[in-house]
Amino acid sequence: MTDLTSPAPLHEPGPPPEPPPAATEAAEERPKGTASQRSLVWWRFKQHRLAMAGLIVTGFIYLVAVFAGFLAPFSSSTFNADYTYAPPQRLHIVDRSGGDWDWGLFVHGYRSVVDDETLELTFEIDESQKIDVGLFVKGDEYEIFGLIPWDRHLIGPTNPDDPMYLLGGTRTGHDLLSRMIHGTTVSMSIGLVGVAMAFVLGVTLGGVSGYVGGKTDLAIQRLVEFFMSVPSIPLWLGLAAALPPDWGSMQRYFAITTILAVIAWTDLARVVRGRFLSLRNEEFVTSARLDGSSRRRVIFRHMMPSFSSHLIASVTLSIPGMILAETSLSFLGLGLQAPVVSWGVLLQDAQNIRAMATAPWLLLPGLCVIVAVLALNFVGDGLRDAADPYKR
Repeated sequence: MTDLTSPAPLHEPGPPPEPPPAATEAAEERPKGTASQRSLVWWRFKQHRLAMAGLIVTGFIYLVAVFAGFLAPFSSSTFNADYTYAPPQRLHIVDRSGGDWDWGLFVHGYRSVVDDETLELTFEIDESQKIDVGLFVKGDEYEIFGLIPWDRHLIGPTNPDDPMYLLGGTRTGHDLLSRMIHGTTVSMSIGLVGVAMAFVLGVTLGGVSGYVGGKTDLAIQRLVEFFMSVPSIPLWLGLAAALPPDWGSMQRYFAITTILAVIAWTDLARVVRGRFLSLRNEEFVTSARLDGSSRRRVIFRHMMPSFSSHLIASVTLSIPGMILAETSLSFLGLGLQAPVVSWGVLLQDAQNIRAMATAPWLLLPGLCVIVAVLALNFVGDGLRDAADPYKR
C-alpha cells in the first residue's frame, strides 16, 4: 500500500533545453527594440566604417588643437631668418656613421649653397652635422588651456638655438610644423564657434517661423530669401574688406566668425521651419498644449527632440563649410591676418611660383584642410544615415 503522506522522490534537474534558433534570434533582437534612441543611433553609426574613421581622425585633430602648445616644437612666433625656405629634415633614431649603433633621436644640419649665376641662397642637408633631438624638452613658454604656464614640448632640439625643421621652413624662417599645429587651433575652433552661432540663429528663427506662422513666418522667410539670394563669395569679400584695418587679431577673429555665422544660418532655418510646420499639428503637440505646457516647453521639450538627430547631422556637415570659408578668406588676404596663425594664413605663402617650384612643402596646410573636411563630412554622413535607426 502506498503511503500518500511520504514525499515524492527527488530527481536531479537536468540541463535546461536549448531554445530554438528563432527564440534565440528574438532574444537577441529584443534589447534593440527597448533601447533608447541614442543607443540605436550609435549602433547604426558604428556600422558606417568611413564615419568611424572620420570620427577618429576628427578627434585626433581636435586633440592637436587643444594641446597645440605642447605638441608644437616651437611657438608660433619663433623664427630664424637665417633659415628661410629650409628643406624638411628627416628624423633619425639610429646613428651608424661611427661604425657602432648609437641610439637616440637626431636630425642632420644644413649647409648653405649659393648659385653662381643667380646668386640665390639655398640649403642642403649636411650629414656631417648632427643635431640632437629630445622628448619633453624645455622650450618656449606657453599656457595650457590658457591658464597654466608651462615650457615643456613633446619634441624639440635639446639646444633651442639649433635649427630643426621637420616639415621645412617658411619664407620668414618659421618652423612649418609648429605653425600648422598652432593653426589647427584657430581653423578648427572657428568652425565650432561659427556653427554654434549659426545653429542658434537657425533654430531660433526657423522654429519661431514654423511654430507661430502668419506674418511672423512671412517676415522671417523674406529675410532668409534675401540672404540666400546674395552670392556668398562677394558677400564674404565685401564684409571682410569692410573690417577696420587697425583691429587686433582677436577682434578680427570674432568678426570673421560672426560674418560666417550670419551667412550660414539660412539653410538650417528653412529645414527647422519645415519640421515645425509638419509637427505642430501632431497629436503629441496638441496633447502638450492641452496639458497646459507653455510655448517654450512645447518647442524645446516636445518638438525639438523629435528631430534632434537630424539637427546634429546638419551641424556636423556645416563645420567643413565654415573651415573652407575661413581658409578661402584668409588665403585671399581678406580674412585673418598675421600674427594670427591659421591654415588659410599659412597658405598665403604658397601663392608665388617659387613656393610651387622650390618649396612645395608650403602646400601642406592645404592637405590639413582636405583631411579635416573629409573627416567631418564622413562623420556628418554617418550621423545623417544613423538619424533613422530603423531605416533598412
